[in-house]
Amino acid sequence: MMAVFRRELSDCFHTLTAYIFGAFLLAFVGVGAMIYNIQQAVANFEYVLSFVSLIFVVLVPVLTMRVIAEERKQKTDQLLFSLPLTSTQVVVGKYMALLVVYLLPLCIISIYPWIFSQFGEVYLLTSYGSMAAFFIMGGALISIGMFLSSLTENVGFAAGIGIPVILFNYYSVSLAEHVSSSAFGSAAVLCILWGLLGAVIRHLTKNEGLAYGVSLALIAATGAVYWMKPEIFEGLLPELMRQLSLFERFYTFVSGAFDLTSIVYYFTIIVFFLFLTVQSLEKRRYN
Repeated sequence: MMAVFRRELSDCFHTLTAYIFGAFLLAFVGVGAMIYNIQQAVANFEYVLSFVSLIFVVLVPVLTMRVIAEERKQKTDQLLFSLPLTSTQVVVGKYMALLVVYLLPLCIISIYPWIFSQFGEVYLLTSYGSMAAFFIMGGALISIGMFLSSLTENVGFAAGIGIPVILFNYYSVSLAEHVSSSAFGSAAVLCILWGLLGAVIRHLTKNEGLAYGVSLALIAATGAVYWMKPEIFEGLLPELMRQLSLFERFYTFVSGAFDLTSIVYYFTIIVFFLFLTVQSLEKRRYN
């Protein structure tokens, strides 16, 4: 695993990926700090992180689009499969390398609240707590980007998928105000999601029986619950969109509250999408 970690980290710094990611993140944080902390004389550095979070829509796909898709395109993934390494070790090694690339500019950014505190009162506990949540949220988004990269060998397509997925998650709370809150609408969207889940399972396992079985079972269960207690689905879709938003949970830390459930949610997202990435590589290995 450490060999994969060192190789991936070296690749990031031998290409422009790490430099583009770090430069843009530092630039946007610098602009945010100038607007909020310097020009407006606001002591809350966490507001800067809230302002900067939108940049993840572009930066995460740029960082993750090559991580597996490029391996598949150049057929170097076959070399990885020939090594005495499991798919889990390969995925975790690559993921840890991307986290290091992400952590390096954050180490520089972590100095900003301390510098500002030399010239006025800054809420350091809230600032650094928000920065820790900012790092974990970024780790969750990186795991999603890695999974999307594992689905294709086209680097541009991997980024093209990642941008709308993260953008949808960013605006999901705003969009929740405009979607149907009726029981039928929520049940219908859930059935569509179960169908998409079946498509993902089929892509990862090439087992049509398993994919169709899982989808049909979930759709049947949803239909049965809707038939017996339709009131359960009232307002379910907007609430799901709010609860699944990674960014909305981050704003809880910006407001000065430590939300343990959000931390658990972030780590759940990380483990879940790394697991899906492992399954995608396993399918590639056995094929």
